[in-house]
Amino acid sequence: MNPLDWILEPLGYDFMVRALVTTSIAAFVCALLSCWLVLIGWSLMGDAVSHAVLPGVVLAYIVSAPFALGAVVFGILAVGLIGIVRDRSRIKEDAAIGIVFTTLFALGLALISVTPSQTDLTHIVFGNVLGVSPAELAQIAGLAAIVLIVVLVKRRDLTLFAFDPTHAFAIGLSPRLLGALLLGMLALTAVVALQVVGVVLVVALLIIPGATASLLTDRFGRMLVIAPALAVTASVVGIYLSYWWDASPGALVVVTQGALFAIVFLASPRHGVFAARLAAARRARRAGVSARTPDISEAS
Repeated sequence: MNPLDWILEPLGYDFMVRALVTTSIAAFVCALLSCWLVLIGWSLMGDAVSHAVLPGVVLAYIVSAPFALGAVVFGILAVGLIGIVRDRSRIKEDAAIGIVFTTLFALGLALISVTPSQTDLTHIVFGNVLGVSPAELAQIAGLAAIVLIVVLVKRRDLTLFAFDPTHAFAIGLSPRLLGALLLGMLALTAVVALQVVGVVLVVALLIIPGATASLLTDRFGRMLVIAPALAVTASVVGIYLSYWWDASPGALVVVTQGALFAIVFLASPRHGVFAARLAAARRARRAGVSARTPDISEAS
């Protein structure tokens, strides 16, 4: 089999084409949002919201409401509960996040176990990108478009909020509202990624691309380009590998993105491990040369 057949054969199946399109959409929008999450330091918050939306999605299914509505409601509820536990007790924020998101996630699992359904709701937990229907693809594309439009329109305000919320407040912006907006987009993005990797691995799509891009550039504008490009490329590779290896597509998408991060972590020209060691070696050599060079005043 020649290399071209490896690329074209999966495209002969409609479910594979939908899987590739769905994965690319989810990877793109998750990577875009991940740049702000990494910049602000909200990685753990992304984990919390992505897990906390599970009961909202299940309840939305029970009452035949849009999944996005339930996800946003429970995403905001999770953030509110984290704030209450943090502000009204001695519990620190990281512990509050752990308590809230694990409790809500467990509630979602319990609801799945007792909800009568003609479909297997466990795909919400583990993802089912190969089973995406045309209608579900349209819903995912619509939600992704909403997130994309909002973050692009508000990118300057969100970036200022991420870098300096005090300055944002001084010029008339509301850091609280901007934070709430970002969390709302996070909940919607979690719904977009549910079909691809499930609730369990959503946080990987929300963190790895931004972290990888941050090792390649110091400019935030470039991060917004690099992160989606890397995420989409790695995700497409993961889907192809899942076809040829007959393995879980969601898991391989995350593994591929993680492998790409490992490569960048080691070999990044500016911030990679190898580059840091080379720079340290150069400094050591220069220091050695300086130590061996005699002082002209002392020599005279």
